[in-house]
Amino acid sequence: MPMHILVIEDNADIAANVGDYLSDRGHVVDFAPDGVSGLNLAMRENFDVIVLDLTLPGLDGLEVCRRLRQEAHKSTPILMLTARDTLEQKLAGFESGAQDYMVKPFALQELEARINVLGTRTRGNTSRLLQVGDLQFQLDTLTVARGGKSITLNPIGLKLLQCLMEASPAVVTRKEMEMRVWGEELPDSDSLRVHIHGLRAAIDKPFGHPLIHTRHGIGYSLSDPDAVSASA
Repeated sequence: MPMHILVIEDNADIAANVGDYLSDRGHVVDFAPDGVSGLNLAMRENFDVIVLDLTLPGLDGLEVCRRLRQEAHKSTPILMLTARDTLEQKLAGFESGAQDYMVKPFALQELEARINVLGTRTRGNTSRLLQVGDLQFQLDTLTVARGGKSITLNPIGLKLLQCLMEASPAVVTRKEMEMRVWGEELPDSDSLRVHIHGLRAAIDKPFGHPLIHTRHGIGYSLSDPDAVSASA
């Protein structure tokens, strides 16, 4: 099954070879040449699998992986590439949140086989439905409903809602939310507040009790104390 794959690799030849091979087999491939741009792209978009080089300019692969898991709360499968084959490096990759590990040089056929395993395993074991209380967000169709009533959101509202629901019930800092939505091109200081206000107007105002909560000086959370929270 075709997948959307992000390749974070600073070696242009390796990135081109991997991209050409995977594209020829029907996959959609995006690229990032360094850790910072790769992290931002992985935070903003939804990928089926991330192929992540360990040694990168800006941020190394371990730090990119750690931030995706701990700060962005992203569970996207990660296959880590490295020229280092020591046990310590492999353990460090797994501890940072990677699911698989390949040592350079590698066969492109094996790389695709491992990507397919990761993508199939994830699709089979996780739901594309986010739910907190009576609020539901179907990621495949980008449809939102609360209490059975359909809710229309703009693209930024959808990204903010996904960020909050994936982290629920934890607090998401303002910086994390801004990076998730706008990347490095941060908006003016009032933009996030304005968009959160609009999200509240759609998600909370027409209903009995609020789900979006402000943590003053920190950020926002989305939770329903009276219901079981679940996320995909």
